Amino acid sequence: MRPPARRIVALTAAAAALAGSAAASAAEPSTAAAEPSTAAAEPSSVAAEPSTAAARPLAGLRVLLGNDDSMQAAKASNSDGLGLYELRRALCAAGADVVVMAPWQVRSGAGTAVSNDGVLTLARRTDLPAGYQGDCSGTPSGSPVYGVCLSAGPCGPGSPSATPADTVKLALRAALAAKAGWTDGPDLVVTGINSGPNVSAQVNDSGTVGAALAAVEEGVPALALSSAGDDSGVFFPLADYRAAADFGARLIAGLRARGLLGTEFALKVDYPDVTTAGPAKAARWTRVGHGREVWHAYRPAGADGFAITLGACEHRPGDACTETVPDADATALLRDGHVSVTPVTPDRTYGVRTADPQELNRLRHYIEHDAPRP
Repeated sequence: MRPPARRIVALTAAAAALAGSAAASAAEPSTAAAEPSTAAAEPSSVAAEPSTAAARPLAGLRVLLGNDDSMQAAKASNSDGLGLYELRRALCAAGADVVVMAPWQVRSGAGTAVSNDGVLTLARRTDLPAGYQGDCSGTPSGSPVYGVCLSAGPCGPGSPSATPADTVKLALRAALAAKAGWTDGPDLVVTGINSGPNVSAQVNDSGTVGAALAAVEEGVPALALSSAGDDSGVFFPLADYRAAADFGARLIAGLRARGLLGTEFALKVDYPDVTTAGPAKAARWTRVGHGREVWHAYRPAGADGFAITLGACEHRPGDACTETVPDADATALLRDGHVSVTPVTPDRTYGVRTADPQELNRLRHYIEHDAPRP
């Protein structure tokens, strides 16, 4: 049985949903960059582009990058988009052309939600967080970073945010063509790196996974990456993001080389904490678990109100938190320290089977036998 703090950090998808309600007060990108997180200030160690073709396995690949944690990267906890910049760094270093379109504010916990009316406005960020300014220099698109707000006017500090699925649908149907000239792209949608793993029953709440599913619904291959945080449950070390980003770029390169970037399902990749738990173990093929780590609870507040809080699992035998799936994502990641790789389909029909089981079997074989080592 894992210690309570470890259990709580497991469900950042739910925990960050609570932080999303306060995200409207987040600073604009230009303000946020003035006081970057001390962890984010560490210069990129791979800003210089590799010179050999072998070091650029993603050359020519056009990637739309998004998340559910925003593109602000301003909080000291590193919970509001730092992982996105680490992933952008790793993808560009491998040769990809990356365009970011992400929620303006933290929208963790939004799942596959979309906005039904209003105006979605893009705000380009030119003052990227310290240490990440030159990561994508020289790409064909210029690799712009956009935040997307739900506002008829310019995005401001209090502007409501687009949902993660909003940003993907907008990008694929209109904004990439208008802003990047990608009239027939991208080749791949990548979401993350989420501040905390997205596993078990909370996968349905995840905006990171929801955005990837939105891409698959549009016929574009997609991969959703998430990383655990440290045992405090409130801080997400740069080292965890960096390890997940570098692994993710190598994994995508391997999938691309083998023709395994398909559109029947999104791949959900969860990377373990390496700062307190030691090096990650090899990738394991998993399923979405049925257990729980934390859940939304509601405490009376006033005559008619209920404060949103989190309940933490005690993992007593037979309780609702007990994992019953033998190859569950949460078990591989949180108990055993493996990278968890899980196919997730937007078709929620019970018992549905993939139209191409051979593709799924080839992918599983690659993950179990040939995937890059962490």
